[in-house]
Amino acid sequence: MRHFDFLSEADRNRLFFRPPQPFSVHDDLSVLGMALGATLYSPATRPTLVADLAKRAAQGVTSTVICLEDSIPDEAVPAAEQNVLAQLRAYADSGARRPLVFIRVRSADQIPMIVTGLGAQLPILAGFVLPKFTDENGARYLDAVSDASLATGHRLLAMPVLEAPSIIYAESRTEVLLQVRQLLNKHRQNVVAVRIGATDLSSAFGLRRASDLTIYDVRVVADVIADVVNVLGRADDTGFVVTGAVWEYFSGTERMFKPQLREAPFIEASERALRAELIARDLDGLIREVALDKANGLTGKTVIHPSHVAAVHALSVVTHEEYCDARDVLGTRSGGGVASSAYGNKMNESKPHSAWARRTALRAAVFGVAHAETSFVDLLGAGLHQ
Repeated sequence: MRHFDFLSEADRNRLFFRPPQPFSVHDDLSVLGMALGATLYSPATRPTLVADLAKRAAQGVTSTVICLEDSIPDEAVPAAEQNVLAQLRAYADSGARRPLVFIRVRSADQIPMIVTGLGAQLPILAGFVLPKFTDENGARYLDAVSDASLATGHRLLAMPVLEAPSIIYAESRTEVLLQVRQLLNKHRQNVVAVRIGATDLSSAFGLRRASDLTIYDVRVVADVIADVVNVLGRADDTGFVVTGAVWEYFSGTERMFKPQLREAPFIEASERALRAELIARDLDGLIREVALDKANGLTGKTVIHPSHVAAVHALSVVTHEEYCDARDVLGTRSGGGVASSAYGNKMNESKPHSAWARRTALRAAVFGVAHAETSFVDLLGAGLHQ
């Protein structure tokens, strides 16, 4: 699979200086963590999962989560488990294009049950999302994933979700995060990314962000994000991919603040109608939050509606300017030094910018590099209107 694979070769050549490269579930975890992009959640009770997964994969979704946890009522769990098994077995036999498929479980006991239930069709499954992950329940979850991988010979990936009260409460957060880091290090070969559950974290204080605010405006949650990146997202061998919090709005509501998208880029691209469409769907808030995610060290994002995917992926493409800066930094001799950027608007220092440059090079391989004249608006339009 690869990002923007729905585009024709002519459109890829028109938009990309370097096109996205293919990847698979067998790739290195650093590649897969970057490649997750917009991870689309669906409740496990959906009767049309096979058709939905195939349709969304054809539209550019590369990672999806089938949820057996909070998205379904307690009494529906047994039927949802059977539905997931039946639907995934059928999907595996269909030969249709598939994204990376994860199942969000309620308990560690569901992991061996699902693995056994899928049987020979287990390769359809990339792994499991582990909810309300803490130092107390994490070992059981990760052991279950590791044991299933060893027993079947199929590498199963784990994505813990940090959303428990002990993660957001100031008096326990640091100790819990340090214990979580120890657990994740023991199972590093299975951990593809760490997710942040902003909805549950907000609920500890009875909060819910409005559509014209970002999660960074909710200070108690923003503080958690900063600490999670600090402990788990370091740009060295100890770090993990940390993904952005869910964006939960998909249709317009009454607005208190002005739209968060400048008009100029859309006028230049003759896409005033696209800007109006984004604002009507409250997607301007999502776009701003994704930009802030990137600035704060997060990669990819949890989404709950297909319309969100194009925005996340368009913002994940490396700009030509970013590519030139990263190339220049990585091409500098090991002794260090500083030089003016190729665009003549900033200084590139080889030592302090090297970690950023390596991460940018990885993102460039997965999401591609845009032509100098290709704008975010061009990429977004291609994704929304394909």
